[in-house]
Amino acid sequence: MKKKLLLISVLAIHLLGNLFLAPCPAANKGGTTDKGWQVLETGHTIIKYKSVEDLNKFDKAVDYNPAVTDVRWLYIQNANTLQDKIRNKTDAIFERVQEILDMRKSMRKVTVELYSDKENLQKAFRNITKNSKYYRAGYIFENNVIYLNVTDLHVGMLAHEMAHAVIDHYMTVRPPSATAEILARYVDSYLMK
Repeated sequence: MKKKLLLISVLAIHLLGNLFLAPCPAANKGGTTDKGWQVLETGHTIIKYKSVEDLNKFDKAVDYNPAVTDVRWLYIQNANTLQDKIRNKTDAIFERVQEILDMRKSMRKVTVELYSDKENLQKAFRNITKNSKYYRAGYIFENNVIYLNVTDLHVGMLAHEMAHAVIDHYMTVRPPSATAEILARYVDSYLMK
C-alpha cells in the first residue's frame, strides 16, 4: 500500500511539474510565438527575436571563442547553421558563467529577448519597470528574462546578464543587488581568461 501511494505521489509530482514547467510548444526548437517573436531554444536559454537580421547581429556581436583546448570551441566551430552556431555559443557562454561563479546547478531556462535598437529596448523596459531610466541591457528576475539591444552588445554584456540569472537562481535567498552586481562584473572581466 505504501509503495502504491509513493508511486502515485511521484507520478502526480511528475505530471504537475511537466504541466507547469513545460516550454511553450513554439519554443521547442524554433518557431514563432505571440507578438511576432521567433524562438530559438538552446540547452540553457530561450532566445526570442523578431528577424533573422537581429539573429545575425547577435551572432556577430557575441564574439566568443573559448580556448582551442576547450571542447566547447569545437561545437561552436562545427555548427552547420546560424541557429546551431548560436545555440552552441550561447550554451558555451552560459556554462562558462556557471564555471566562473562555481554555481553549477540545473535551473529553468532563461529567456533572452533581442531588440533591434535602443528605442525598442527602452520601450520594453518602460512597459515592464514603469520608469524612464535608460538601460543598455538588463535582467529581470521576476520574468527570468535578459533584455538585449543587438546594435549595442558584446559577449561580456551577455555573460554579465547571464551571471545575474545564475546568481539569482543558485542561492536559496537572492543576494543584495550590490553583491550580485560585483559578481556579475567579475564574470564579465574574467570570461576570456
